Amino acid sequence: MSRRSIMLRRFVPCVALVALVAVGCGDDDSGDTAATSAPALSPSSTSTTAPAGTFNDADVTFLQMMYQHHQQAIQMADLVPSRSQDQQVIDLAADIKAAQAPEMAQMQSMLTEFGKSVPSGGEAMGHDMPGMMSPEQMSSLDGMSGPEFDRMWLEMMIDHHNGAVQMAQTEIASGANPQAKQMAETIVSTQQREIDQMKAMLEQR
Repeated sequence: MSRRSIMLRRFVPCVALVALVAVGCGDDDSGDTAATSAPALSPSSTSTTAPAGTFNDADVTFLQMMYQHHQQAIQMADLVPSRSQDQQVIDLAADIKAAQAPEMAQMQSMLTEFGKSVPSGGEAMGHDMPGMMSPEQMSSLDGMSGPEFDRMWLEMMIDHHNGAVQMAQTEIASGANPQAKQMAETIVSTQQREIDQMKAMLEQR
């Protein structure tokens, strides 16, 4: 056998061995790549918290109705300084206005952000909403003063607050927007506390 034939026979197995090693390295690399790839997110690994901009019809209804509801509460609070001599009633009215005026501004901002209309002062006040006073009731309260006014005002504001709590609880159960639901929770806690306070004040009269 010639020297060239012998060298060729030795060379072929070496080439085959190199090819096998290369294939083996390629398999290892692909295995490493698969192991380090980011796993697909399963439904359980994704967040269930709604984005801040998310909203539904319940949120819009709550904000539009509560805006008008607060508007009437502030009107009732504005009657107090010129008609009551009871410092407890005067202080409570001031607290109600101080809490609800900023909430109205927040509601207006949220409705604008959602591209929804903000109720204007000239629109119907939604007297069919829970706890809303009729024009006749507001007129009657406007004509009172002294202890008679204080009692009527407390009774009406308790009803008004109960209506607000009812509306807020509906938002908590049905709304989608985190900010609106948080506001509803604040309204429930704040106004329920004021309801208890007003009931205690009535018992003293």
